[in-house]
Amino acid sequence: MTARELDSAGITDPALRAAYTHCRQLNARHGKTYFLATRLLPVERRPAVHALYGFARWADDIVDDLDSTATADERAKALHLLQTDLEVGLRKGVSTDPVVAALSDTAARYAIAPELFTDFMTSMRLDLEVTEYPRYADLRNYMHGSAAVIGLQMLPVLGTVAPREEAAPHAAALGVAFQLTNFLRDVGEDLDRGRVYLPMDLLAAHGVDRALLRWSRDSGRDDRRITAALRDATSLTRRVYREAAPGLPLLAPVSRPCIRTAFVLYGAILDAIARDGFAVLHRRAVVPRRRRAAVACDGLARLAAARLRARSTGAAVSYATEADAPSPSNRPHPAQARTRQPRKEAV
Repeated sequence: MTARELDSAGITDPALRAAYTHCRQLNARHGKTYFLATRLLPVERRPAVHALYGFARWADDIVDDLDSTATADERAKALHLLQTDLEVGLRKGVSTDPVVAALSDTAARYAIAPELFTDFMTSMRLDLEVTEYPRYADLRNYMHGSAAVIGLQMLPVLGTVAPREEAAPHAAALGVAFQLTNFLRDVGEDLDRGRVYLPMDLLAAHGVDRALLRWSRDSGRDDRRITAALRDATSLTRRVYREAAPGLPLLAPVSRPCIRTAFVLYGAILDAIARDGFAVLHRRAVVPRRRRAAVACDGLARLAAARLRARSTGAAVSYATEADAPSPSNRPHPAQARTRQPRKEAV
């Protein structure tokens, strides 16, 4: 985390500054696409985004790290310990774990409903037990906790120009769209973890089962049935992007370039998968650097325009209401923030 970002966010405690910096490093290492998009946010909002995504990546590493030698029992114990730390951190506003400390501080500053973190941890536990989902409806239930709640956690940080409950379904859909994109890109790696995240009924409709996926992964050979199934899954994912798209103009103007950039770059991963012949079982699809740079430049231009409009009109860049916007001078202490009622639209 840069000193400018922390100063702008009013984060002064040295231990807390180190905690936020740790979260930023997690995102820089694991999430290049979203890390790039986050650079387009106003500086005072970036630490909160890094805390939210840093925690998600930390939990995901516990259950998914292919390089780890931890046993299933050890992963389960680590996840249980993280949940315990999270519950204490959200209740007391402090933690000795740097990731939980930053998350707890962000949750207090933005009054993010604790239920969203509970639902997230529920899905993380499923990853230790469930290896496939029979139907898309079953997968969507899992993705509520693993992806949709991330979009809902983000809304108080991003701010909206409409009632938050109007933007919430679109924010949830965007989280799901991003995760479905990751599932498609990472089919091979997930299979190596023993998991299949594409709905089994979608695969079966094209004559694909786990054994055929394993054969293709191991042999390096393509199969037209797998290609057809992946094409169908890509179409499903694009439909979820269309569910999410109406939410972009509902965000605060200076937040839109960031989310629009992530929206376009993640969508470009689907393009890369198709361009590569849906060979995701053999190699990871990559968005060309030139394309990433062009989208980032467009985001910078949009951000500059949004800032210019805000200055020219003298309008504050709003959250759902101006009273929702934390500032360095009036941010509550975490113990005070816990007395606030959870936002109905974020539950």
